[in-house]
Amino acid sequence: MASDRPVVGIDLGGTNMQVGVVRADARKVGPEKAILGVSRKKTRASDGLDAVLGRIEEAVREACGQAGVAVSDLGGIGIGAPGALDPYKGIVFEAVNLRWNDLPLAEILTGRLGVPVFLDNDVNAALYGEWGLGAAVGASDVLGVWVGTGIGGGLILGGKLFYGHHMTAGEVGHMLIFPKSPPGTRSLEHNCSRTAVVDRIVRLIRSNRASMLGEITGEKYEKIKSRALATAYEAGDELTREVVNDAATLLGDQIGSIVTLLSLEKVVIGGGLTEAIGEPFVKRVREATREIAFPDVCKKVEVVASQLLDNAGLLGAAMIATDRMS
Repeated sequence: MASDRPVVGIDLGGTNMQVGVVRADARKVGPEKAILGVSRKKTRASDGLDAVLGRIEEAVREACGQAGVAVSDLGGIGIGAPGALDPYKGIVFEAVNLRWNDLPLAEILTGRLGVPVFLDNDVNAALYGEWGLGAAVGASDVLGVWVGTGIGGGLILGGKLFYGHHMTAGEVGHMLIFPKSPPGTRSLEHNCSRTAVVDRIVRLIRSNRASMLGEITGEKYEKIKSRALATAYEAGDELTREVVNDAATLLGDQIGSIVTLLSLEKVVIGGGLTEAIGEPFVKRVREATREIAFPDVCKKVEVVASQLLDNAGLLGAAMIATDRMS
């Protein structure tokens, strides 16, 4: 029987982590009332594994303090981590942006916090949050694609998270779309992530293309993040719109092929770039997806934006923990 004790959801990214104490009956009360306490921190992976683990532990304790519960009162902890992993063995095989390999993360955190920890991929967790409480409620077959620093993906098939034989299904960002191109330009992530969009814009600016992003950042182009891109896009900056729109169309082309392969009913698009640009980005992805999808019945696929935004990952991770304890 499922516990009625609160759980913690951890959304661990290469740049930031967000930790929340979540009611066990989150599905019943809805996303607005589900979160009891939150802590946000920089991940700072360059500080090393022990420092990152220490910040995770500190954030859990801070969120519990805000919620008025002790860590020992928790029913469990769910963590969504980036990269390829085994959710049932609790091992991160490879998290490129954290420089982790074959790390038994669930076991380590269970030992440090004294509470059962359940691991899953970060986009799987975000998609599970949307499926339980957001944009994909009621859908049976869903693809999630999160576009930010990189590109991550997750799949729900037949109403369950789908992991595949090796437990790593959903890594859409690593799909090769230009296999004969030079290294570093071949994958979906290399071409459509926020990092790729910024790199392309900066190269074009330096080849004498005009853009207001120089003015926005004081020509410190390392400061171009999703919010700066959105500001330039909304202001009608020609170069920003050209590159962002091209990335959205290319992303939709690949999603359309996945819809053809799996006959999906819904696609949820999330992540920092998606949230910053908003509906213009999602619309272009939607149009490209439907143009590519085959046969015609698959062109009815719904392509929608995340509803839970920053809270999708922590809510999904918490619900994964709750469901695995059932």
